[in-house]
This record gives sequence, C-alpha cells and structure tokens, in this order.
Amino acid sequence: MAFSGKHVFGKLNKTDDHIVSFVEKKVPKERMEFLKALLEHNGFEVLVQEIPPKKEDLPTFYNVAVTDLVFNPTTYVYQRRLRTLDGRRVTPAYWNQESDDTNPQYYKR
Repeated sequence: MAFSGKHVFGKLNKTDDHIVSFVEKKVPKERMEFLKALLEHNGFEVLVQEIPPKKEDLPTFYNVAVTDLVFNPTTYVYQRRLRTLDGRRVTPAYWNQESDDTNPQYYKR
C-alpha cells in the first residue's frame, strides 16, 4: 500500500471509546500478520479489527491500528525509526513488502 501521508485516527468500533492511529485499512491476512509482527517488535500495541466479507466466497480483510496516537507510518518509515525483526532499519520497499533489501538507496544506478 502506498503511503498516504495522512495521519488517520479514530475508533475501531462504534461502541469502543478507545481512539487509535490506523496503520492500514482493508488489508489481507498476510499483510496484517506482517504489519502486526513488525509493529509489535518495535514496541507498539497493535489492535486488529476483522472486517467480515459481505458474501461467503469473498476474502476477509482487516484494519490494523496502534494505540499510540502519535504514530504515522509515513513519518516513522522515512525517518527510519522502525527496525526489522533482525535489527535492520525499515525502508519504504521493506514496508511495502517489495524487497527484503534494507539499503537506504531510493534509486538504482
């Protein structure tokens, strides 16, 4: 998912009083598991909301959020404040699951 630059926050449920920062909305299970593991490794409390499909044959999607209202994915990735599970710094390509390479080069020669 491309970075939106917006800091999106709100409530996971209408009945819940807890306000969260949304990391990504309507993501598949594999993406949700990747984000949850990465963010928990970096010390964030991650909340996941399952969005049930409207029809039985459609996949289930998830909203991923953290309880830290200051968290903005764009800021944290480009300021290189997140670490991978093996200690390397997270780059935009790693965040978007395009590459496991975490060199800070944003262009190819």
